[in-house]
Amino acid sequence: MAIDFWSPVKLSLGIALVAAILVIAAGLFFGRMMAHKKFKGKSIVETFFLLPLVLPPTVVGFLLIVLFGRNGPGGQLIQWLFHQPIMFTWWAAVIASSVVAFPLMYQSAKSGFESIDGDIENAARVDGANEWHVFMRISIPLALRAIVSGAILSFARALGEFGATLMFAGNIPGKTQTVSTAIYMAIDSGNMDLAWMWVASVVGISFLMLIAVNRVRA
Repeated sequence: MAIDFWSPVKLSLGIALVAAILVIAAGLFFGRMMAHKKFKGKSIVETFFLLPLVLPPTVVGFLLIVLFGRNGPGGQLIQWLFHQPIMFTWWAAVIASSVVAFPLMYQSAKSGFESIDGDIENAARVDGANEWHVFMRISIPLALRAIVSGAILSFARALGEFGATLMFAGNIPGKTQTVSTAIYMAIDSGNMDLAWMWVASVVGISFLMLIAVNRVRA
């Protein structure tokens, strides 16, 4: 029972952590870019970034299969580079979790960067700071609350991802079976006690994440 219980929990935490790291990097980059740059088609690009928030998880999973399946452009590239497909692997679960979690990080980072007084950043540039120093020493510290909040929410979202992960990464025990898919299988097999234990673990972790977000925003 101990092994059956903890394996999906540890797997989910590992996948969510790696997905959060990828999402934070992407969210900071695109959030900064979209907060300060104006260009034709900006609203379309931003809508594309936010689509995973409103698309059904099965649609996200289907699109990932099209892009990264054996016949997809991404899948063929990965097959050529690593000589193995990415579907039904640990990294497939990371990709699925990253896609659905990205909009939360992007929105938070963009809001944080938009709240910064541009005169402060310009003053640093006048004093000789390059764009990297402005970003690391001025922009990020001033937007830190929003960034940390987005990071925590992204981690929690990645932890609870189900639909896209099930379609793209499958439900392989010890390899791609996350807590969410484990709960589904436990209910399907009538093992309600084990399902309740996994549900309690996810609720507990998510509860702590939301408390952390509220403390950061306070």
